Amino acid sequence: MVLRPETRARARALQLLYAWEVQDRPPLAEVALELASGKDARRWQSGMALAERVAADVGRLDAEIARSAEHWRLERIGAVERNILRLGTLELLGQQTPPAVAIDEAVRLARWFAGPKAPAFVNGVLDALGRRLGRL
Repeated sequence: MVLRPETRARARALQLLYAWEVQDRPPLAEVALELASGKDARRWQSGMALAERVAADVGRLDAEIARSAEHWRLERIGAVERNILRLGTLELLGQQTPPAVAIDEAVRLARWFAGPKAPAFVNGVLDALGRRLGRL
């Protein structure tokens, strides 16, 4: 399967954000060096740019997710799912990515990296957020 560059960037950003969160949020550059060691570091640049945008605005993203994830406290959401939601929320709040694409890509990440119930959960939260923002 050939993945679009944007999809690869999202997957790499998710890997960076997950490692960043479980390591108590060290500088993202350190996390990127760890993950990219022995590999072509250029491949991680687009993922790093996306991860940096999430990390810079994590408080706002988490607040938006909390408003849209009914009956779920943010800390109860698994780290993988939480970071997928952060990526999707970042894209829904921005205007560059069509809302349906942002949600579809987040659901795809959930299928690849999270448990079997995660895709439906991610879809539901991001759909609610998109509707609340008037983007859907």
